[in-house]
Amino acid sequence: MAAWSTLNAAGVTLVLLLVLLRVSQAQTFFFPFRQPETCGHNQYFDISALSCVACGANQRQDARGTVCVCLPGFQMISNNGGPDIICKKCPENMKGVTEDGWNCISCPGGLTAEGKCHCPTGHILVERDVNGTLLSQATCKLCEESENSFTIANALGNRCVQCEPTFINTSRSCVCSEPNILTGGLCFSSTGNFPPRMISAARYGDLGMSFTSEWFAEYLQSSAAACWVYANLTSCQALGNMCVMNMNSYDSTTFDACRLFQFIFENTAGLGTVHSVSFWRQNLPWLFYGDQLGLAPQVLSATPLPTNFSFKGENQYTKLKFVAASYDVRGNFLKWQTLEGGVLQLCPDTETRLNAAYSFGTTYQQNCEIPISKILTDFPMPTFYDVYLEYTDENQHQYIWAVPVLNLNLQHNKIFVNQDSSSGKWLLTRRIFLVDALSGRESDLGSQPRLIRVATQISLSIRLVPNTKNGNIYPPLITIAYSDIDIKDPNSQSVKVSFSVTYEMDQGEAHVQTDIALGVLGGLAVLLSLLKTAGWKRRIGSPMIDLQTVMKFLVYYAGDLANVFFIITVGTGLYWLIFFKALQFLHKLISQITIDIFFIDWERPKGKVLKAVEGEGGVRSATVPVSIWRTYFVANEWNEIQTVRKINPLFQVLTVLFLLEVVGFKNLALMDSSSSLSRSPPSYIAPYSRILRYAVSTALWLVIGIIQIVFFAVFYERFVEDKIRQFVDLCCMSNISVFLLSHRCFGYYIHGRSVHGHADTNMEEMNMNLKREAENLCSQRGLIPNTDGQTFQIAISSQMRQQYDRIHETLTRKNGPARLLSSSGSTFEQSIKAYHTMNKFLGSFIDHVHKEMDYFIKDKLLLERILGMEFMEPMDKSIFYNDESYSFSSVLYYGNEATLLIYDLMFFCVVDLACQNFILASFLTYLQQEIFRFIRNTVGQKNLASKTLVDQRFLI
Repeated sequence: MAAWSTLNAAGVTLVLLLVLLRVSQAQTFFFPFRQPETCGHNQYFDISALSCVACGANQRQDARGTVCVCLPGFQMISNNGGPDIICKKCPENMKGVTEDGWNCISCPGGLTAEGKCHCPTGHILVERDVNGTLLSQATCKLCEESENSFTIANALGNRCVQCEPTFINTSRSCVCSEPNILTGGLCFSSTGNFPPRMISAARYGDLGMSFTSEWFAEYLQSSAAACWVYANLTSCQALGNMCVMNMNSYDSTTFDACRLFQFIFENTAGLGTVHSVSFWRQNLPWLFYGDQLGLAPQVLSATPLPTNFSFKGENQYTKLKFVAASYDVRGNFLKWQTLEGGVLQLCPDTETRLNAAYSFGTTYQQNCEIPISKILTDFPMPTFYDVYLEYTDENQHQYIWAVPVLNLNLQHNKIFVNQDSSSGKWLLTRRIFLVDALSGRESDLGSQPRLIRVATQISLSIRLVPNTKNGNIYPPLITIAYSDIDIKDPNSQSVKVSFSVTYEMDQGEAHVQTDIALGVLGGLAVLLSLLKTAGWKRRIGSPMIDLQTVMKFLVYYAGDLANVFFIITVGTGLYWLIFFKALQFLHKLISQITIDIFFIDWERPKGKVLKAVEGEGGVRSATVPVSIWRTYFVANEWNEIQTVRKINPLFQVLTVLFLLEVVGFKNLALMDSSSSLSRSPPSYIAPYSRILRYAVSTALWLVIGIIQIVFFAVFYERFVEDKIRQFVDLCCMSNISVFLLSHRCFGYYIHGRSVHGHADTNMEEMNMNLKREAENLCSQRGLIPNTDGQTFQIAISSQMRQQYDRIHETLTRKNGPARLLSSSGSTFEQSIKAYHTMNKFLGSFIDHVHKEMDYFIKDKLLLERILGMEFMEPMDKSIFYNDESYSFSSVLYYGNEATLLIYDLMFFCVVDLACQNFILASFLTYLQQEIFRFIRNTVGQKNLASKTLVDQRFLI
């Protein structure tokens, strides 16, 4: 039986689970969307169910539509909110309902639409006696308006209050009858100095329109009159607020808000000034700095703020303490408040990021888009701010400094003077607001505005005092621009707003110094370029000045001018260089791949061999051919060292990128006062300064490059390998010299003639030769006997060059027309013959065989080395200059490391400045390095093969 009960319970449970599962599968999560205003007259909006619910018997919805109230003629018996209300019909002899709705009462007169007792104008309704006892019949009491009381019914009609003072003062009664003037709920006498007739227009310059504002029509005249006649402080503030709502615009022909304010200002000079500020009249708000031309620069630059800002030491002062006196639209003073917390920042953000705007030295930028519906909700009434900068003097006394405002919408006699580029024409103001959704209401102050005005751009600029290290600043300037928005559909409309803080310094002196530096260094660059051009003309043996000479001068000048710009930009943080440096780099690249080079083989045949004669069927004696492999090997090594550099480009790029992105050196380029290499994620991240990004990138790139160059010269070349000197040694071991012409009559010579007479030998003899050389048992390697000088700069005569060209022409003519080639053999045979002829000619030239084309050896003068040119012209004899610095590397990447390093740096910086991305800049920099290296190797191989007859297939 127990088992059956257990089984039965389990079955019931299973059924319930199935039912619940079916119900959960069938339920939905959507329902009709209803709003309170869509509910019927006898319904109320249930704020819990978000739907319309029927009211009970004898009930209707209240004004808000969220609860039910009794119908007229019914009293409440109970009321717990919502539908939980009970109404009871009043008896016939007491048809009225008390003001609180809980009792029925007999009325002395008629009833209102709500079923309450109605009293005539000037009377108040009395329903209870002084101790709160309900009267059986309500009475209407007339307020005493005589001189003894001067009372009148209040707006609710339930209490007598004293008449407005202006009524009493003007008419000695509670009635403002003609000829007195009633405006804005105030009564003024028609006699006396009443302000002139005014225009209640709100101007919207952005939309090119103006219309009568209900707020201005209601309160402009009364505020102006109360300010003028009674010196009422709140009325004066309210008048000033209406002027600010009209963008502080002034028109001498129209008596609008600002013209009225100016009228009162001019006619109250006898009242004196506030705090000795001539623009601040007693009783009036301070709105303007005057309308004199040239006044704005004096306000902004004449007197620095009497305090210092410092990031170091015990007296650190890094916070800009802005405070504002805030007023409501009616002119009531609200409070003093700090600007921290986003008082002037419409864009929402965390408090930490909002307050970062007022950290001294931090460039701040904030942008967002805000729905119009949110603006209308958050700013139903405008709030006005007079902004000051709070500071402490050296005696620890607290002061505030008025912050001027540059309103870009201000019109002076219909001219937007503050949009002029000259600050001498600006008219500075004081008071600002963020949103004006009030003056754009035409007929009803409770209706939606037709237009609103929003401060879409607020910029706080702080100018540093030049030539000072004390952290002095001039008075800050608030630049504000308003946008006028025509309200169509607030739910679909939005507006973009921004808030920024910038720091500036007068760069006039720096520009003058830069111009002087450019002038002096630019002049020196011209002289240096002329000297280079003259040296080049001498090296090519051409005395004529032609178009090629001019173009060469321009190329030299571009390179020198690039170096001048580089020197100046590194010091000043500018970046104008890349085109000129790129031009110099391309010039270097073209010069290197178009050089004339020949490998002189000093090896001589060893004996003779018997060789079969083709076509004759016999043999004859012939000299043993000299192996070409040594020449191929030297040529291949020359090809390899063409792109050898003193730095590792990949290491350079990766190290700089690591320091910038991982270590955090990029944070030094942020426009803030912090020198920390890290930033916490919640904190505000200031925008990057292009100049600082350039400076940080340049500094890191140069430091890493210089460290690599020093390491390469001091350690790597001494203890690991020196490819340039190894190449010279290889030439000597291979018994091959290198004759290289970078210009027509100038070049380099590497003397590789073996001191052992030959190099094509076996291993045993090679080791023996090296041992003899190490023990000084043979002569030295130098061109001059008993010297070690193997490298020379050479300036050859024109005759020598002409002979070289005649022989070399056959080498380069193999692709020419057939009629130009000898018919005695093929093109290849002609080239082989020309190769041997060139080898023999250059060998004999080095051995002083040709007396008419001889040369002599000398040292260069110090000034010649400094200027990089030769003073002597090789007229009859060529000149060999001793060169211990291996300057033949100037036709290689190795000798142009400075140009390559700066070019890579400029390419990196320009890419970064364009895309603001160090990673992309690093990738593209390395990519262009590899592309140019590939081009250099490929074109260099072809040029080497064509100049020396070395098969390109052997160059790897």
